[in-house]
Amino acid sequence: MNDLPQKQKALIKSLYSRHGRKKTSLCVCEGVRCCEELLLAAPELVKFTVCRESLQINFKTSSDTYVIPDHEFAKLAATVNSQGILCVTEVPAFATSQPEDNFLFVLDRVGNPGNFGTILRTAKAAGLTELWYTSGSVDPFNDKTIRSAMAAQFSMRLRVFPDLKTLSEIAGEYGFKDFYLTDPHEGANLFVEKGLYDKSLVIIGSEAHGVGELDGAKRVTIPMPGKFESLNAAQAATIFLFEYVRRSTQAL
Repeated sequence: MNDLPQKQKALIKSLYSRHGRKKTSLCVCEGVRCCEELLLAAPELVKFTVCRESLQINFKTSSDTYVIPDHEFAKLAATVNSQGILCVTEVPAFATSQPEDNFLFVLDRVGNPGNFGTILRTAKAAGLTELWYTSGSVDPFNDKTIRSAMAAQFSMRLRVFPDLKTLSEIAGEYGFKDFYLTDPHEGANLFVEKGLYDKSLVIIGSEAHGVGELDGAKRVTIPMPGKFESLNAAQAATIFLFEYVRRSTQAL
């Protein structure tokens, strides 16, 4: 067992705030599965790892690893019933080059870390390599967002924009020609809209505020025969993303 320096303890606690992450360009990835995904996707980003003494899993990492008493680890963990491991890691650089995906999924001011993280995880599962979002969304490297995403942030390219207008202009420069705003009640049926995933952007907003306005964009909706008010943002995103998977696999 090797002691964790007080300086490192203070650093970990500071990274639970957006200010601390911005100041250091570091974040905390906590939990067995999340740390495994991080170490698989980007081991070079990990600065150091902290494990509780009773953890039975042996993690392979080239960074420093500190093993500390369970009660000391509990003081550092963000979760009440922690799994006993966390990694302090660099925040990856944002994407700046030509997107590789045939369509882009965009989150507009999605502030809930659970929704944002779940959508990231789903986008990764659907085969996308990147995700764009607008300012006003939650920090993707918030510890809650990382846990919800199962650390998908470290294996996907992320890009943030001040607003949808700026985002659409940059997308247009990359050859994306159609923009779709998801709507709970109005617009084309996503299951029959032919060009939905053809060099296009599909934009989803928060449950509280919906998606913003964008000149020239089309509206697209998930048909709801039950006539309910709306779906959870992460649920709606899953339907859009796996309709893309369905069409892609049908074409094979």
